[in-house]
Amino acid sequence: MAPTDTIAVERLDEGALEGALALSQEAGWNQSADDWLIFFRAGNVFGVRDGDMLAATGAILPYDGFGWISMVLTARAARGRGLGTAILKRAIAALQETGRVPVLDATPQGERIYRPLGFEPVAPLWRWRGTSPGGGEAAPGIVRAKAADLDWIVARDAETFGAARAGLVAGLAARAPDVALVLPERSGFVLARPGRAAVSIGPLVADDQDAAAALLDAAMAAAPGPILIDVPEGRPIIEDLLAKRGFAKERPYLRMALGRREPFGDPERVFAIAGPELG
Repeated sequence: MAPTDTIAVERLDEGALEGALALSQEAGWNQSADDWLIFFRAGNVFGVRDGDMLAATGAILPYDGFGWISMVLTARAARGRGLGTAILKRAIAALQETGRVPVLDATPQGERIYRPLGFEPVAPLWRWRGTSPGGGEAAPGIVRAKAADLDWIVARDAETFGAARAGLVAGLAARAPDVALVLPERSGFVLARPGRAAVSIGPLVADDQDAAAALLDAAMAAAPGPILIDVPEGRPIIEDLLAKRGFAKERPYLRMALGRREPFGDPERVFAIAGPELG
């Protein structure tokens, strides 16, 4: 394996979108072109080229006080050469240079890489996968989000996530308007986004698990077909609902932060995250 400090890592622009999308498709990930554009336009995408081919990527989304690292991908033909590690180090440095704490959601395989670099466990999560038949009626009071709701949704998301991400929230609300739902008296909301092969439901924020379950049931009814949802561990009512609807746990994730174990925001009111790539 080549030393990672000799690998040429470059910042990519939207011209690399096709190659980046090919990498996530090869890995079987759910990201669409619209998902990749979030990173190109609101963050930074780093890459390593092998001739004309984009061989590896990684991305960061900078928030206030911390930043998200994700989309660390290496083409099968280029694995074992340290490309992903080189990109990861570049992403960490880019966030630290601006005074931000690097945060990520790690698979069990990734966790073995991140721990030696100083990443600490913050919170476990589980990805659930299933198929919704659609239809059904939402619980009383649950309605589609309107334009007038966006400001408080952005504020509530910032409070629970730990940083404002108005552009991301507005983009999610626009991409899946049928699944952008709110509870009465601004007590909760859910958003979603259509991916390459499934709809990802989240973020889901509510005052308690019963309210969150009502929102989730309504969101699943509004999104027929394959669904992914990433749920923090310790949400028994949500887990029971998902199991009742025929969903199953697919894989664990571990939220990790560099040199920090304390979570940002108010995670107790988060019942589904926007996704491991978005936080």
